[in-house]
Amino acid sequence: MGSLTAKINSMIDSIINSSPIGIFDSGIGGLTVVREILKKLPRENLIYLGDTARVPYGTKSSKTVITYSQSNAGFLISKGIKLLVVACNTASAVALPSLRWDFEIPIIGVIEPGARKAVRATKTGKVGVIGTPSTIKSNAYKKAMESIAPEIKVYSKACPLFVPLAEEGWTDGEIAELTVKKYLGHFKESAMDVLILGCTHYPLLKPMIQKVMGEDITLVDSAEETALEIKGVLEENAISNKNSSIPQREFYLTDVSETFISIAGRFLGEEIQQVEQIDL
Repeated sequence: MGSLTAKINSMIDSIINSSPIGIFDSGIGGLTVVREILKKLPRENLIYLGDTARVPYGTKSSKTVITYSQSNAGFLISKGIKLLVVACNTASAVALPSLRWDFEIPIIGVIEPGARKAVRATKTGKVGVIGTPSTIKSNAYKKAMESIAPEIKVYSKACPLFVPLAEEGWTDGEIAELTVKKYLGHFKESAMDVLILGCTHYPLLKPMIQKVMGEDITLVDSAEETALEIKGVLEENAISNKNSSIPQREFYLTDVSETFISIAGRFLGEEIQQVEQIDL
């Protein structure tokens, strides 16, 4: 009887371990988080949901963002995911507490990992944060860093034009350089030594941002830090996928445009073969 119970428990553990990680974003920027997960956790099965019919979240009320986030999470959880990643900075800032209250699986946002990395990395105690207007207005990164190191000095800047630059693929050349200099030139006057890329679009502009800011500035990529945190949570809870079969990737959008495949390929670093449109 004991051996049968052990066998059943082992089968259950195996099913849980091979269950997918669910990731949602208000659009396609969260694919930079998926890209980092693929690098660091290549065995994991993934399901991505982009709420492209209701993007952007940054202009919506907190109540609406929470409602959208709950419906996104509900869809992914219905797919049997073992861990949920909120790859949207606005949703991470506004909806994370509600999601953690409503759902029992581990839930990771993109703000806390980036904030923790920045606090560890700074030597001057001065950190810059760039993001969309809604993310900067929320002060989410500032609050997260101050909860760890109250004495830290935070410089924030909204960089709305970085999003269309990333989506158009204009991430190098004169236009990109002039735009980055316009937004970030004044940051050089501070003594900051760390800059958080607080939007999932911004990693595509990372080389240009580094060029403008200089090699002495440490860039914190929230997508990369989130993937590292996911790895740690999977290992801590013993739910990493040990299966050697080819991992499954599923992509869902609430609206599919003609340009999605080409744009998404830039964010993911590889071509997406199949996308399914769903109605939430």
